[in-house]
Amino acid sequence: MKTEVTIQGLSASLNPARTARKIIGFVPTMGNLHEGHLNLVREARKLCDVVVVSIFVNPIQFGPNEDFENYPRTLEQDSHLLADAGCDIIFAPSVEQMYGSQPRLTNISVGKITDDLCGKSRPGHFDGVAVVVTKLFNIVQPNYAFFGQKDYQQLAVIRQLVRDLNLPLEVIGVPITRAADGLALSSRNGYLSTEERQLAPSIYQSLKNAELELQQGQALSQVLDHVKSQLTQAGLVVEYVEARTPELQAVHEFNQSLVLFVAAKLGNTRLIDNLQVNYSH
Repeated sequence: MKTEVTIQGLSASLNPARTARKIIGFVPTMGNLHEGHLNLVREARKLCDVVVVSIFVNPIQFGPNEDFENYPRTLEQDSHLLADAGCDIIFAPSVEQMYGSQPRLTNISVGKITDDLCGKSRPGHFDGVAVVVTKLFNIVQPNYAFFGQKDYQQLAVIRQLVRDLNLPLEVIGVPITRAADGLALSSRNGYLSTEERQLAPSIYQSLKNAELELQQGQALSQVLDHVKSQLTQAGLVVEYVEARTPELQAVHEFNQSLVLFVAAKLGNTRLIDNLQVNYSH
């Protein structure tokens, strides 16, 4: 496995694969990897001849009071995990390598689907994601790119971006990887205290309860309120509990398959999760 830190180095490493028309798979990450990331790499390994993983903490997707400076950077540990999971090339560029020394004058905004859910409390976040992902797609030029469904809104934004800009690749969403107690794996789980970590699975439990209540015929608005009260009672500060269609359109009753979304804070740590609920009447 190679680690490349420059765009030129990565291109040189990928040239033989391109010449041989091999299938290139790409997993973009910010490092501090966990089993969820490694599952993306394993999925890429199944479909692709060459698997590239980027490790880049992207400054332009962090808000002014967010954890860019403190975000864990664990390249050596990540490299060992990636070698075992079947990665061929790590691309670990510096901020200057990605953004240069001149000011960036081009922005990329995906409208509408970035206005609410996480977009509401994190203005500019999805623009930062859209810019860095477009840059990475142009640098790596993969056939397939793999993203986790835990960041469901991000996945929808990237699918929209690829479709709108005719980017020549296919985006593949990979189901959420969960701990044994149901907590969605996330790099931010590392910020939780022991006590908070014991409370965190209540998010998934409340989503599973909501699925059951919907399938028993309870009204959607009532079910969403119930999730909020369950989480508040468990000690979380709820940012939102929402239902959307799989394409992130608003939905007011359970008359089609939908996705339930939660964002809540436990201490200083912001956690998100979602659950797809199938409609089968």
